[in-house]
Amino acid sequence: QVQLVESGGGLVQPGGSLSLSCAASGSIFSINGMGWYRQAPGKERELVARITSSMSTNYADSVKGRFTISRDNAKNTVYLQMNSLKPEDTAVYFCNAHIIDYTGSYYYNRNYWGQGTQVTVSS
Repeated sequence: QVQLVESGGGLVQPGGSLSLSCAASGSIFSINGMGWYRQAPGKERELVARITSSMSTNYADSVKGRFTISRDNAKNTVYLQMNSLKPEDTAVYFCNAHIIDYTGSYYYNRNYWGQGTQVTVSS
């Protein structure tokens, strides 16, 4: 079994910063892409940023220049540094990872999600 555990959400004023982290644990053979998505009330879940195992990144246009995604492969952890936050960044942020995990001698290529962490940007 594999778990993704997120931390770092909270309440911040407009213009402020927050840092999110997501650690994967369990029977992990390797981790390919990792990323962050968000879902605001009444809206669909959308991509915020993704990073490959070779550290290539891509961002939603709405967060370019403000958010930075990074990962520590040794710790199976992905981070999201969020600066210059705006009220429209308010959402539940979900960690996502494509993981090859194993049970005994069987290997599986699966897509995992974290439980979500609330980010609220408000004065």
